[in-house]
Amino acid sequence: MTTEKRYRVATGEDGYTLIELLVVLAILGLLVAIAVPRVVGYLEGSKVKTAEIQLAQIDAALDLYRLDLGDFPGEAQGLKALIEKPDGARVWNGPYLNRADGIIDPWSRPYLYKRAAGAKDYRLYSLGADGAEGGEGEAADIVAKGLK
Repeated sequence: MTTEKRYRVATGEDGYTLIELLVVLAILGLLVAIAVPRVVGYLEGSKVKTAEIQLAQIDAALDLYRLDLGDFPGEAQGLKALIEKPDGARVWNGPYLNRADGIIDPWSRPYLYKRAAGAKDYRLYSLGADGAEGGEGEAADIVAKGLK
């Protein structure tokens, strides 16, 4: 009886080497490092666009309110006057906004409505991503374009 040893020739079909796996992981890491900031940037940009659209809707609702009641709401009444009938309002055909969350900006803060007593105009705006006056880029204040 003879014993034969059989040797198998490596053909490279056995699997991936550690180096190959590390290269693939490094490439995936680079792709994620490039993609994540862009996705976050798109999300922040979409919040700014959403705020601009909502401000335009609130601005239009304020116009309807003025047509019905003859004047814009006072600063004390604020934007809630677009959702709930103010005390003493005779001809209120509201609500002028569909939902109460329409007066909340995309950063979960209320839109700001400023109107001096006796003034014919108002200022309607959001403080932006940083929640503070001023700022630049995505942190800049977003002001309604249709100021009266």
